[in-house]
Amino acid sequence: MANSIQNIGKIPELRKRILFTLAMLAVYRVGVFITVPGVNRVEMENVISKSTGSFLGMFNMFSGGALEQLSIFALGIMPYISASIVVQLLTVVVPKLDQLNKEGEQGRRKVNQITRYGTIGLAIVQGFFISQYLESLSSQGSEVVVDPGWTFRFVTVLSLTTGTAFIMWLGEQITERGIGNGTSLIIFAGIVAAMPDALAQYVSGAGSSTEGGSGNFGTLLLLLLVIGTIAAICYFERAHRKIPVQYAKRQVGRKMYQGAQSHLPLKINVSGVIPPIFASSILMFPTQIANMSGSQFLQDAGAIFGNPMDWRYNVIFTVMVVFFAFFYTSVVFNPVQVADNLKKGGGFIPGIRPGKNTAQYIERVLTRITFAGAIYLSVVCMIPALLIMYMEVPFYFGGTGLLIVVGVALDTVQQIESHLITRNYEGFTGPKGPRIRGRAAGRPAPAR
Repeated sequence: MANSIQNIGKIPELRKRILFTLAMLAVYRVGVFITVPGVNRVEMENVISKSTGSFLGMFNMFSGGALEQLSIFALGIMPYISASIVVQLLTVVVPKLDQLNKEGEQGRRKVNQITRYGTIGLAIVQGFFISQYLESLSSQGSEVVVDPGWTFRFVTVLSLTTGTAFIMWLGEQITERGIGNGTSLIIFAGIVAAMPDALAQYVSGAGSSTEGGSGNFGTLLLLLLVIGTIAAICYFERAHRKIPVQYAKRQVGRKMYQGAQSHLPLKINVSGVIPPIFASSILMFPTQIANMSGSQFLQDAGAIFGNPMDWRYNVIFTVMVVFFAFFYTSVVFNPVQVADNLKKGGGFIPGIRPGKNTAQYIERVLTRITFAGAIYLSVVCMIPALLIMYMEVPFYFGGTGLLIVVGVALDTVQQIESHLITRNYEGFTGPKGPRIRGRAAGRPAPAR
């Protein structure tokens, strides 16, 4: 591990990418503590502290604690994620968007521009409802807003929308010039930053339990559950199905190349941490609008989506996780294209005819393993409800938070390792010596 960290410093491009990523995340964490003008931060913290285990607690987790500060980043990256979901769903329905998506880099830029406009629109709507919600807290005895009125609403909407646009820009810059996925890393940074304080509060609460040794036993049980969940996440995120691929003999010029055997790896969880993030974002939006609208009818209807301990919430969340697991897998993996690439490269799956039959076989296998991956995601994400219900554990140690943290960490480490292997250095998680050697490694070059 020490040698691998030293090797990172020997690659200028990788070193610059990592430092750039850390700098952007530091800027994000500084912005979390910049409060919207006209808001009493202390009163807002009291409101959020009373909402642990509810919708506001979950929203505060995904915003990295920005909601309890009511900072300019209080909306977090969620409007961007919601807009991305809507645009991807419309891509399947609207032929024009589907055509743009297939036009290569130029088309994807136009789709991303549409997503940005959608993000700004959602941020404006959510910012307006938040301003109304903050003013309604005054009638409940919490003087969160210093000077309510349309001026406050305009400033709040402007601040929150600008903050969301800036976070969206940070995520895009990290993805393009840093290491890892910028959107996922921003959520990752928010959850990890709040974990130490949540752990200290839980341990102090368990230690002050009046049930004798039950507090220590609960802490030990929580530790075992967290370790077991992390181990399960690592196992399933690394697991994949290998489809054997045989390459026929081929002649290039005067050389005859022997047929080689290889395999096509299909991950059990192709979609990664996207399904729980998408599902949480979708469920947060109507609940946020309902809770901040001031309408009792909408609040009663939104209570179903804002209570993670409600069985109806868990059922809806599970269905959405399964749906987005299949949906996102179909977006990022095209069996027809993979089959065509195998056919063009002279490869085939033993016992399967190239072309259409190969695409159908790959799609059938992918559907089965995606179903297993969706079940795994659902089970892991249901852990928060059990922990909150029986152990009063914060969201940060639930399945959704751990899944995002571990999944993003594995993806980032994998990208770092690919940079190291490209430069013939030892992999970040590999044993001593390079994990992958060139074809000529260990033997002299052929005579010319």
